[in-house]
Amino acid sequence: MRKKLFKITGKFFMGNKYQKFSKEIVALKKEDALELVYSDLGSKHKVKRTQIKIEKIEEEEIE
Repeated sequence: MRKKLFKITGKFFMGNKYQKFSKEIVALKKEDALELVYSDLGSKHKVKRTQIKIEKIEEEEIE
């Protein structure tokens, strides 16, 4: 299986407003990339998964 580049954009609730984010993740599957985003945002900003809203996922092949 080949790795893919996923560009994930969305927002998460922090304090009393939503904060936008955009991350580029290299993974085998979309589910793996989403898990990394949830884990990263949760550990850095102490937000729960229910406070993270994914708006768009773009997938590109890596050569």
